[in-house]
Amino acid sequence: MSPRRPVSVKLPSAAEAEARVREMRNELEKNDPYRSRSLRLHGLICARCAREFDEATAHLLTVHHKDGNHNNNPSDGSNWENLCRDCHDDLHSRGLLGEYLGGKTKDQP
Repeated sequence: MSPRRPVSVKLPSAAEAEARVREMRNELEKNDPYRSRSLRLHGLICARCAREFDEATAHLLTVHHKDGNHNNNPSDGSNWENLCRDCHDDLHSRGLLGEYLGGKTKDQP
């Protein structure tokens, strides 16, 4: 059996890539208006691990509500912090892990 030839892939030009990033950013802002405000206010950096992001990787940042209330979205951003996906998952799984290790379930107080 002869080896398969690799498929040639046409990479987008810089202008096409920029246009795609702008399109993705606009879509995110439309679906999550406070996220775009938080990214502008707090910058493209994770508040926990200090990892920095750029426009192309900004989709990896999430907005964490400090008080846990997703309806509390003050315009000054005081209830938000930008977290990378890893830190956000870690933050929310800590309580679950503690309950599990403590032998508690949702039904038990």
